Amino acid sequence: MKILQLDTNHHLITEQLTANGFQVDEDTVSSYHEILEKINNYDGIILRSRIPVDKNFLEAAENLKFIARVGAGMENIDTETAKNSGILLFNAPEGNRDAVAEHVLGMLLLLMNRLRICSDEVCNGIWKREENRSDELYGKTFGIIGYGNMGKAVAKRLAGFGVRVIFYDILPDLSDEFATQVSLGELKNEADVVSLHLPLTPETLFMIDEKFISEMKKDFYFINTARGKNVKTKDLVVALKSGKIKAAALDVLEYERSSFESLDEMNEDLQFLLQSEKALVTPHIAGWSHQSKEKMAQIIVDKILKKFRKQ
Repeated sequence: MKILQLDTNHHLITEQLTANGFQVDEDTVSSYHEILEKINNYDGIILRSRIPVDKNFLEAAENLKFIARVGAGMENIDTETAKNSGILLFNAPEGNRDAVAEHVLGMLLLLMNRLRICSDEVCNGIWKREENRSDELYGKTFGIIGYGNMGKAVAKRLAGFGVRVIFYDILPDLSDEFATQVSLGELKNEADVVSLHLPLTPETLFMIDEKFISEMKKDFYFINTARGKNVKTKDLVVALKSGKIKAAALDVLEYERSSFESLDEMNEDLQFLLQSEKALVTPHIAGWSHQSKEKMAQIIVDKILKKFRKQ
């Protein structure tokens, strides 16, 4: 089988697949249209997010048997057309869930304990104690929206913090030793913290908007390590200014490029987030640890070999 790798990934992908008789070519620089001209020569593709795999792409990929995404989300792939064409889809949410969970806790603790603020102050010769009192996580109710690989990993990390963990998910009967499933209405009534762990779908597009925020009973902390367009930034900024959202930890932004490699635009709302003490923004790196890079690559290789390795 001939496989085309479209992004730079851990070297074990090429090494292990080649050792098992696959031909692996790498093209991490050609444009979408240049890839389109040669994609019919390949049985499989391995990618992250650089090239969108849309209907036009899939129509040109006449011999494609699988698409493997070294990551979790599949929104850059026309999954319906792929499935209808008999193309298998692989991803690796198991590989970066631990990195995401640790990032969530790191960002939240940084905000609640004002660590960045007071550290910057001390570095500038400012010594404030009363103004930098923290808000304890202990005793709060932590609400998770989306209880898949990422949500479960976050709940597991919270086990030692003395918090009550609840979650909402469209699938039933997912409660476990780490968290209790509730309705979305109950989560809105009880959560002191809301953390998103959703795919981007028509149903979750801008799910967190003025209406959602106004329906939250308590003022709350907000965390998003899912997708930027799960949140309406303008409404988030209004809520931060009013205090309805106490602080926001954002690893993803509405204004990212689809490749996640940079911002697509800069505007007044984004400028506020970048300058506010009530917001912490990171560049889509929650799942981006040294360990997750290797784990995701290995998971993708294992899934390909399980299906296509010659017996």
